[in-house]
Amino acid sequence: MEQTKQYIQSLYKDQDELLTEMEQYAANQQVPIMEKDGIEFLKQIIRIHRPKKIIEIGAAIGYSAIQMAKSDSNVIIQTVERDEKRYHDAISFVKKANLDHRIEVNYNDAVVWLEETKPSSVDLVFIDAAKGEYQKYVEVVHPFLKSGGLIIVDNVLFKGYVSKAVQENKRWVKIGEKIATFNEWLFSHPQYETTMIETGDGIAIALKK
Repeated sequence: MEQTKQYIQSLYKDQDELLTEMEQYAANQQVPIMEKDGIEFLKQIIRIHRPKKIIEIGAAIGYSAIQMAKSDSNVIIQTVERDEKRYHDAISFVKKANLDHRIEVNYNDAVVWLEETKPSSVDLVFIDAAKGEYQKYVEVVHPFLKSGGLIIVDNVLFKGYVSKAVQENKRWVKIGEKIATFNEWLFSHPQYETTMIETGDGIAIALKK
């Protein structure tokens, strides 16, 4: 399976210098960003779904937001990050990418920000933040998402800990259990049609009815 993943990732060769710089920076600073095949899948979903407005929960250094913005020149993204260092990094990288007119980076807790901002007409929500709060994020963002809109959630397989294929790290075991509970909740949610793929670290896609 690992060899297959490496093969798939090797096919994605078209990338600009800034994204390469961001990947190296994330590796050096130990900032988790989406795996190559995961981010490419997310970009393809955006090209197909053609959202006009995206909410991202968990900006980190702005890597996913920049990738999403580059995948469709008409999309507007509001992203939120609660870590101050990462927030400033995201601001810097978004400016470097000349995308600050389409990506708005906010420094706040996502739940607080959503409740205060009450964003309207959201077509797509991308969640890649605190794993134990996934359900809360979906509950809070739900009223702002259009019918026919998508919620995309990263890390829903979490390095093999959700399926219990891996059990080495005790803290990650607990995170895996929380994500497993969230997955079951999302799949049984009456207002969403949900599917999951193994790409990246596991991605759930929920379509609002």
